[in-house]
Amino acid sequence: MNFTHINDIDEPQLQIYHQFREHAFKADGSFVADSPKVVNLLIEEDVEVESILATKEYYDAHTSLLKNVKDATFYVASKEQMQNIVGHKIHHNVMMHGIRPKETPLDHLGDNILMLDEISSTQNIGAIARSAAAIGIDSYLLPSYGPHPYSRRALRVSMGHIAMLKTHIYTDMKETINTLKTNGYRIYAAEVTEDSTPLASVKVTDKWVLLMGHEGHGLSKEILSLCDEVVTIEMMEGVKSFNVGIAASIMMYQFRHGK
Repeated sequence: MNFTHINDIDEPQLQIYHQFREHAFKADGSFVADSPKVVNLLIEEDVEVESILATKEYYDAHTSLLKNVKDATFYVASKEQMQNIVGHKIHHNVMMHGIRPKETPLDHLGDNILMLDEISSTQNIGAIARSAAAIGIDSYLLPSYGPHPYSRRALRVSMGHIAMLKTHIYTDMKETINTLKTNGYRIYAAEVTEDSTPLASVKVTDKWVLLMGHEGHGLSKEILSLCDEVVTIEMMEGVKSFNVGIAASIMMYQFRHGK
């Protein structure tokens, strides 16, 4: 491994680390991840690495893992230099400039898919990705008009587990649902309606899509009419709903492991 020691934090090649923003890197597929747990998992999942910016302590601790990283630049900086680059105090010692994996075509996703309508919170997107990976649902379908799952906060909350999922970004929800139905999936919508099926009673087919709605607005009647079945989590009287990340986790587990 060849190291480049940082003397000037304003060097042009470090510009991407200065642009440490939620939606900074959509155009060229680049993203920035931070913290050893996230960076190491991304490396283990063979995500393409452009560069790593880290302290000597990080490199010393992870030499065997980093030997597998090809064609990347390894920048060595002090913790103080890294904090000056991002503009605030940090509690980790590594950042990574990576390239998002190519999207999986719609007809190459797995038999079980977690699909989102517009979710405004990157934290929820990351939390759902982590739960999907843990439960064993390997396909994640998200809208182009929402936050990207490789945005900084989503990556951090997912602990890098988004890299374990097949992801597809769709642009037209109605068209996508109809294509999935043509491909043999049964579409289950998570929503509270008068005729919704209680989660404990739902009969799940082999190929299914679980569709989660917006945190505040849920799913529209038009979208619900396209779905095959509406499913709701039974709740105590006086409690209207779960956080979407928690609801998705409960429903994914039941869909995957329920009888």
